[in-house]
Amino acid sequence: MVFSNIIFFPILFLLCSIFSIHSTAQTQTLGFRCTNTTSTTTCNSLVDYRLPNTTSISSILKLFEVKNLRSFLAANNLPITTSQTQTFPASQILKIPFPCFCRNGVGISDHRPIYTVLPEDGLDHIAADVFSNIVTYPQIQSVNNISDPNNILDGQKLWIPLPCSCDEVDGETVVHYGYMVAVGDTASGIALQFNTTESTLLYLNGMNSSLDVIDDTIIDVPLKVCTSMVQNNSSDYPLIVPNGTYTLTANNCVQCECNAANSRILECKPSTIILPQGQTCPSMQCVGNDFNLGATIFDSNCNHSRCSYAGYTNRTIFTTVTHESTCPSSPSGGNNIPMGNGSKHLRSSFVGALLIVLHLLK
Repeated sequence: MVFSNIIFFPILFLLCSIFSIHSTAQTQTLGFRCTNTTSTTTCNSLVDYRLPNTTSISSILKLFEVKNLRSFLAANNLPITTSQTQTFPASQILKIPFPCFCRNGVGISDHRPIYTVLPEDGLDHIAADVFSNIVTYPQIQSVNNISDPNNILDGQKLWIPLPCSCDEVDGETVVHYGYMVAVGDTASGIALQFNTTESTLLYLNGMNSSLDVIDDTIIDVPLKVCTSMVQNNSSDYPLIVPNGTYTLTANNCVQCECNAANSRILECKPSTIILPQGQTCPSMQCVGNDFNLGATIFDSNCNHSRCSYAGYTNRTIFTTVTHESTCPSSPSGGNNIPMGNGSKHLRSSFVGALLIVLHLLK
């Protein structure tokens, strides 16, 4: 019995030490992997935020320093007319848009949000209760160079390092989304939900297996983006819109939506926003008086031409006619629209333009 105890306790101590080291390493890991070769890279990212209580949009914008209400509405695919006084119940999960900064192989939010310490605040309370475990208290401690986590001052300004990345994935531009793992989630299930692969998820998050997916933690999920026709001389190039969101561009005159159900082709139309001081939007005509941005003409049962958004400069909005097909692919290939976020722009052909003109003259 004595011999058994002599062996057991050292082994138990060793195991506890190993798990303690592993847990600490996980807790203190900062941000997502960002291996972009550029010395400093910024991009737009998203992260889930579980509301700790009933909260208004205005309170969320203030906490995360999101300066544009419409960018928040677009990230959550909420109606553009939604007021910032709109409230959501406790435990509701909403996406927070923010600028990502990559440096030294790690991506975190670009020096925001900044949180002001209140009386009785502690780092653990701020991380767990205020920011719902998007970050851990050692991460806040690290970026703010706090030597003693138990010694923070009322009114002290703390940078909250939201996790993010600007890396391409499998050679494609993506938007990295900090997804909060729900109870019962698996790596394969999350991959299926967001149109990626389990192996990609495991690699991005440094996991060995699906067993490493832990409830109520944030993991890096790459959101595919829609094909854009925007020209590289446009003021909003590159226009990167991830699936399930929309964006406003061309000085709020154009609204572009990304929907994977539509073959990941960016759909743009005139926005419904009333511009200030009686301003008006430039012409968005494509071909003919009745063929404007977002309009579609069906050339046959499964072929159609769309007036697509191609960017803007100053007071000019560019459009182009794109030809899309839902016909079954022929063995020899066919004229399929590329599925990635390529920079090549489809141009209207003589035949396509002729079909449109004939349609309008009927």
